[in-house]
Amino acid sequence: MKNIYDLTIEELEQYFISIDEKKFKAIQLYTWLYDKKIKEFEEITDIKKSIIEKLKNDFVIGNIKKIKVEKDIEVNKYLFSLCDNTLVESVLMRHDYGNSICVSSQVGCNMGCKFCESGRLKKVRDLSSGEIVNQIIEVEEDINEKITHIVIMGIGEPFDNYENITKFIKIINNPKGLSIGSRHITVSTAGIVPKILEFAKFPYQVNLAISLHAPNNEIRNKIMPINKVYPIEMLLDALKIYYNCTKRRITFEYIMLDEINDSVENAKQLVSLLKGLNCYVNLIPYNETNNIDYKRSKKNKILEFYDIIKKNNINVTIRREFGTNISAACGQLRSKREDL
Repeated sequence: MKNIYDLTIEELEQYFISIDEKKFKAIQLYTWLYDKKIKEFEEITDIKKSIIEKLKNDFVIGNIKKIKVEKDIEVNKYLFSLCDNTLVESVLMRHDYGNSICVSSQVGCNMGCKFCESGRLKKVRDLSSGEIVNQIIEVEEDINEKITHIVIMGIGEPFDNYENITKFIKIINNPKGLSIGSRHITVSTAGIVPKILEFAKFPYQVNLAISLHAPNNEIRNKIMPINKVYPIEMLLDALKIYYNCTKRRITFEYIMLDEINDSVENAKQLVSLLKGLNCYVNLIPYNETNNIDYKRSKKNKILEFYDIIKKNNINVTIRREFGTNISAACGQLRSKREDL
C-alpha cells in the first residue's frame, strides 16, 4: 500500500479530484500529516468518514520504524527498519542555529568510496520520497522539536535517486508540509556530472555539496571509484555551469585521511584547483570505523592544511566533531547491525 508521505500536495489534490472530492481537502490532510503529525487517519476530525475509509484503503501513514537510537552530546543516531526489513540511518545534530538532520536516500550505496561504511554494504534499492520524509517525522517526534535544516548526506548517493530526491525537496519545502526553507536544504553528491547539470535547472535554491576528498585524480581514483567515470576536470566544468545557472555557492567536503590526502602539497593542490570559484571548503576529521583501515589525520596536520587554504582566501572551516562516542560514521550503525 502506498505511503501517504510519497505524495506532493499537487498529487494529493489530483487524488481527491479522482475520487470526486474537492481538491482543497489536500491542504486539510497536509495539515493533519505535517502539523498535527497524526498516526492514524481516524484522528482526522474535519474530513467525512467515507473519505477517511477511502484513505485507509489506499494509503498508510508512514512505513518506517525506529529500532535503535544512540545518543551523545548534541547528536542522536537513529537506525530505521523499512517495510521490507531493510535498514537505513539518520543523524540529528544540534547547532546554535537549529536542529539539523542528515537523512539517507538509499539502502546501501554503489559509489564504493573506500573510506565509507555505506559503500561497504552495496545498494539494495532507492528510498521513496516518503521514506525520506518519514525519517524527519520520526526524529521530530522523538525529540519533540522542529527540524530546521536538512542534509541529504546519509547512506546512499542522492543523485543516483534523483527523481525521489527532488520530489522529497518539494514536499518538505511546501509551506503546508514541513515548511523547511530551500536554503536550509543541502544535497551532497560524490560527483555524478549529468545530474549536477540537471540539478542546475531545478527551480529551488537548494545548497549543493560535493564530496571531493582529494585534490587530484591520482588520489581520488584510489579512494573514490566514481572519479574514473567523472574525473575532477569534468566535475569542475559541470560545477562552473551549475554556478552560472544558479549563482549558488558550492560546498566542497574534504575528509582528512592520515597520509592519504593531508599533506602540505595536497593543500596547495586544492587551493590551485578551487581558486576563483565561489566555494566553501569543509574539512572533516575522519570518523574511524573497525571495518576500514583508514585513519584520521593528526590534529596538527588538519590545522596546517586549514591555514594554507585560509591564507589563500578560500572560505574554509573544520567541521565540529559529532558522535565520536557513538556509531556516527555514515553507515556504521547499520553495518554493525547487519554484521551480527
